[in-house]
This record gives sequence, structure tokens and C-alpha cells, in this order.
Amino acid sequence: MERSIESGLSKTEELNAKTSEQPVSRAWGFEDTKWMISLVGTAIGAGVLFLPIRAGMGGFWPLVIMVLLVGPMTYLAHRNLSRFVLASKAGNDSDITNVVVEFFGSFGGKVITFLYFFAVYPILLLYGVALTNTVNSFLVDIVHVAPMNRPLLALILIAILMAVIMTGRKLMLFICQALVYPLIGILFLLSLYMIPHWTAASLQVVPSAGGFLKTLWLTIPVLVFAFNHSPAISSFAVAQRKRMGKDAAVERSDKILRGSSSLLLFFVMFFVFSCVLALTPAQLHHAQAANITVLTELGESMGSPLMAYVAPIVAIISIGAAFFGTFLGAHEGLNGVITQQAEAMGKTLNMKAVGLFSTLFIAVTVWLVAVINPSILNLIGEIGGPVIAVILFIMPVYAIRTVPALQKYRGKLSNLFIGVMGLVAISGVLYSFFS
Repeated sequence: MERSIESGLSKTEELNAKTSEQPVSRAWGFEDTKWMISLVGTAIGAGVLFLPIRAGMGGFWPLVIMVLLVGPMTYLAHRNLSRFVLASKAGNDSDITNVVVEFFGSFGGKVITFLYFFAVYPILLLYGVALTNTVNSFLVDIVHVAPMNRPLLALILIAILMAVIMTGRKLMLFICQALVYPLIGILFLLSLYMIPHWTAASLQVVPSAGGFLKTLWLTIPVLVFAFNHSPAISSFAVAQRKRMGKDAAVERSDKILRGSSSLLLFFVMFFVFSCVLALTPAQLHHAQAANITVLTELGESMGSPLMAYVAPIVAIISIGAAFFGTFLGAHEGLNGVITQQAEAMGKTLNMKAVGLFSTLFIAVTVWLVAVINPSILNLIGEIGGPVIAVILFIMPVYAIRTVPALQKYRGKLSNLFIGVMGLVAISGVLYSFFS
């Protein structure tokens, strides 16, 4: 699920990353498998619950092209980012924040830190909206209670999340890590469960050439968002450099990323295809209009008492767990923006006060946006996906073109492909200006 770099590490992995000084065997081992699954878990989250809505509204056939695109997009983009971190000539502890300063200078480091914050922060905003809408739909449509005042409901939900966060990072990470594997398993079981409910409705939708291209254009930012596990790549690359040594780390990282991208392609796209075949295009349009997850729509429309309760509960758990992990990245990003600005002005800040301000700012703004209830898919397509594309797609390709330490990766068609797909993802923001 989308989360900060810590959520990709278990305590054991952190200890290994700190204490391992000698390169280990180059044979594939249990540690590699743990990292592969951890990266899958970092990506699978609430974004996956909205991907079928955007991807499926144009019918079944655009999904075929998406499958062909998203596998290479996911692997090559994350591979470039991993190689970017591993190219550092500084010590083994150099993470992405150190590397951007090393390669782009102090100003470049500030720009990347700012962009990283805005790649993560909007995700929290859409989680607040999604959680409020999912709980409201569950209470009203399934439990059949009177609708709650939306500002009050959003305040209660955000307060619960923040109460858990205030208990400490260890509890948050424990919750995130404990829920990763069950959620992957549950989504897979739900995909299987929907097979008897598949219909030919989406197969009968044959969009025009313009409609086909529009569906692809608007879905690519959501694909970038749903398959994104870039927040874990920095710690992942550092850990591989410490385990394998710098020379072998690139090869091992590439291999692990191929495995994680393949697993993601299978689990996520199987879920997407199953949802699209089990729901009609009209039901997917309803989910978009109601601003709810695909699981909530499935629970309301399939007529199964089991699905009616299980689907929204899984959505609530998934969104909540993803919120905890993403909060860490947004909180650290905002702290970094504030402290870097203060340092530029020659001021020294109390970090506890900065941390408290960042927490309050995030909590209040998430609540406000949850009350306003903007379109989640618009947030993903116009903010989340495009900004992630800058960090994950454009920045590493630019570095390959300009940084001497990365010159051996120049002149490859994969860089052109990733650069073009990144620009397409960014261009999705233009749709709001011309639609």
C-alpha cells in the first residue's frame, strides 16, 4: 500500500540494514523474497480500489492495452529510481534525500523534497474523503441507520486515525505490516469470488477511437498512482547496497523489482478485470458519481449479504492502513520543507514544535477536504498521479541524461518509454482545464 519508506521494512530488515557489512551470497534467498513481497504490499492499497472505476468505464478492451503498458511502466520506472539511489558515491547510508543533493545540489534537493511532499500529501486527502464516503455508505445502505452529519462523521473518523498515530510510530508500522499480507490475500479471494458474477456487459462496450484514447489518457495517472511503491525504493536500495555491496546491488535490485512488478501486475490487474467483468459500465459510472470505492459499489450492487458486509469492511481497513503508512511520508516531507526553508533563512527550529504543527496541519486539512468531498478520481488524476510521475518517471530519466554517475544507462529505449509515459501521466492534469 502507498506508504512511507519505513512501512517497507520490518524490524529484522532494519537491523540487517544497519549491521550487515559484508556482501552476502548472490543466490536468491529469503531476504530477497521478503523484500519482493514488501514492495508489493507497499503498492497495494486504496489506490487499487479506485483503479477499476477509471479503467473500466470505457469497457473491457482498453484494459488489454493497459496490461501491456503497466507492467513495463512499473518495473522500468522503479528500476530507474533504484539505480538513481545506488549511483551515489557517498556512504552506504545515502538515501534519496542525500542523493538528490549530491546530484542536483542544495536547491535541487529542496525542489525534490517539496515535490515529494506534494506527491504524498494529496494521497492523505483522498483517503480522508474515501474513508468518510465508505463508512457513510456502509452505515446508510447496509446497516440502514440515519445519515450522520458529514462534518461530524469525518471528524470522528479522522480523530480515530490521529489517535492511533499519536500513540507512536511503532504501533502504526505494526498495523501496516500486519495488514499487508491479509489484504493481498483478501483482494485475491474477492477476485476469485467475483468470477461466477462475470457478465459480457463490458465486452459489448466498443469505444470510438477517440473514446479509447481518452480512456487510456485519463487512466494512466491512476495506473501510476495504483502501482506506485516509490516511497519504499530509497530504503530498499540502501538495504541492497549494504547486503550485496555496491557492484552487486544493482543486479539484485533489478531482479527483486522484476519479481515485485510481475506479482503486482497479476494481483492488481486480475482484481481490476474481475471487478470490470462483474459490474456494468453504468455501475462503474455510479461509483464515480457517488465518489466511493469499487468494493463499496460491489457490496451494494451484487445482492450478496456476504459481499455487502465484507467488501466495505475490507475497503475501510485498506484505507485506514494505507493512511497510517502514508501519513509518515507526508509528515516527514512537510517537516523537511519547513526545516529547509528555516535553514535558508538562518533560523533554527524546535523539531518537536515543527512535528506538532505538521501533525495538526495534516489533520485539519484532511478533515476539511473530507467535508468538501471533491472527486477522488480527479484528485488522483490531476494531483496524485502527475506529481508521482515527476518523482518516479521524469526525475530519474533526467538524471540519467545529465548525471555522469548514471551515464552507463543512457541511450536506451526504456528511458524514452518511461519519459513519454511520465509526460502522458502529467498531461492528465490538462484535462480539467479543457473538459
